[in-house]
Amino acid sequence: MLRNFGRSKLFNIFCSRNLYSSMAPKVLLTQILPPDSQKLIESAKDIELVYWDKTGAIPREKFLELAKGVDGILCMLTDKIDSELLDAAGPNLKVVSTMSVGYDHVDLSEFRKRSIPLGHTPGVLTDAVADITVLLVLAAARRIREGFRAVEKGEWIWSPTWMLGVQLTNKTIGIVGLGRIGSATALRLKPFIGNNGKIIYFGRVEKPIASSLGATKVEFDTLIRESDVICICCALNEETKEMFNYEVFKKMKSNVILVNTARGGIIRQDDLCRALSEGMLGSVGLDVVTPEPLNPNDPLLKFDKVTVVPHIGSGTLETRTMMANIAIENVLSGVRGETLPHAVEVNFDTK
Repeated sequence: MLRNFGRSKLFNIFCSRNLYSSMAPKVLLTQILPPDSQKLIESAKDIELVYWDKTGAIPREKFLELAKGVDGILCMLTDKIDSELLDAAGPNLKVVSTMSVGYDHVDLSEFRKRSIPLGHTPGVLTDAVADITVLLVLAAARRIREGFRAVEKGEWIWSPTWMLGVQLTNKTIGIVGLGRIGSATALRLKPFIGNNGKIIYFGRVEKPIASSLGATKVEFDTLIRESDVICICCALNEETKEMFNYEVFKKMKSNVILVNTARGGIIRQDDLCRALSEGMLGSVGLDVVTPEPLNPNDPLLKFDKVTVVPHIGSGTLETRTMMANIAIENVLSGVRGETLPHAVEVNFDTK
């Protein structure tokens, strides 16, 4: 009798746990997070967590498979969130949280139609991206990629005219997009240009912070003609898509330093290769390209004056942990029926 009672009790506990598990909202995590953040999401007892545990972006077919019936998705900017994915997830989907500031990988029109909240991670990667923007400016100015190659190939020779770069002293810095990252970049570059250098910027509106930076708002055409260094720090949208094209490159100074840490789609990459092959531009530093990852045989990589890093602008442990924690906060709030702390303004259809 006691033995049977014991079995019955264990069976009831087992059933109740399974029932709770089936009722708990299911959250799909598309990549493993930094250690502290992974522990944080795994400690959430009121959700059922499923995740892709391999390194790198989740394959599309696996994404579609794991998304079926989930209540929430915590995704990366490498994950395409479109009608196909949302259809695969089904009517239970209550929230998508992307571990990124930008959301050009997300079809916002589908979110509007379906009234699905979208979370993102603004405000935490400013310092990290500004740091790498300055790094790429200096790497381009001082021909660091060429220097690495010379050392590796045994071509290390010294002469008064070998491997000469340029200094930033007295130069004009042009910032396209004086938002958080653009202004943080300007602040970091200001000491390099000295008292006789200039900071100019282009954007839709005047920025109050510009006066403290000593920055002057100019038209886009003025910026590309007068700048010695151009830093692209704006969002990718219909206005900025491929705004840097062959006609723009032709107007730049022949020795200009061009750096992009925003989105690859802001530059028409074929036109950039054409301009470089024709001897335009001094040097280029890119943290973002099209597509990502870039094919090792891409024509862009044949130019010694181009330095490309693999979209690691936010790639510090501190920043990625903060981003992950915000993304977790967003997805958990969504599946719990709460307001997202950091939501994208989707403007849901009300018809």
